[in-house]
Order: sequence, then C-alpha cells, then structure tokens
Amino acid sequence: MDIIISNNANKPIYEQITSQIKAMIMSGELQPGEPIPSMRALAKSIHVSVITVQKAYEDLQRDGFIDTTVGRGSFVSAQNKEFYQEEQQRIAEEHLQIAAEIGRTSGIALDKLKELLAMFYKEEQ
Repeated sequence: MDIIISNNANKPIYEQITSQIKAMIMSGELQPGEPIPSMRALAKSIHVSVITVQKAYEDLQRDGFIDTTVGRGSFVSAQNKEFYQEEQQRIAEEHLQIAAEIGRTSGIALDKLKELLAMFYKEEQ
C-alpha cells in the first residue's frame, strides 16, 4: 500500500493516511474484504507513530470503510462506497450553495458559474 505523507501539508498525518486509504477504496484499488496492513506494519513502512496510524484506522472504522477484528486484522468493508459518495455530495452541495450566493450577490451570471465549475471539474483529469 503506497501512502505518501507530507510534512508540509495542512492536514495532520492521520488525516493524510485516512484520505489516501479512502481514495484507494473508492477507486477500487482496495476491494471489499481485502486486508489492509496492520497498524504496526503501516507505521513502520511510512515512518510514523503507531498511535498516528491507530487514529487513522479508528476514523476509517467509524466511517465504515474498514472492519477490524481482534486477532484477524483490518479489512476493507463491503458497504462503504455509497455512504462515502453521499457524504462527499453533501459537502459539494454546501460549497456550491456558497458559490451560488456569491454569484447572486456579486452579479456573476449563472452561465459563468457553470463554465467555471466545468473548468475546475475537468482540470484534474
């Protein structure tokens, strides 16, 4: 599992781990039922504290991305994709609502906002 940690990022290390594992699950790189490294193994491979990885795994388990069984380890959960997409859509809707309010109060045309959204959406591809 390739996890890249940046000391210069605005996110804490455990959030970097969490978001990268979520991305691997969402992209299909990690499949339901697939084991993920033990906390100790991952901590050693990315040179961070086991406590940092533990926090990331606790967040992943709380959010339904992994299931952990004492003595067996941690595995990708089966029912996580739809939940995550719904949560991300809710966050996007909040940002779009703010953009719409800014556009309305500033006199920016709806077509211009749509054009900007399309440009930003395609930018990462």
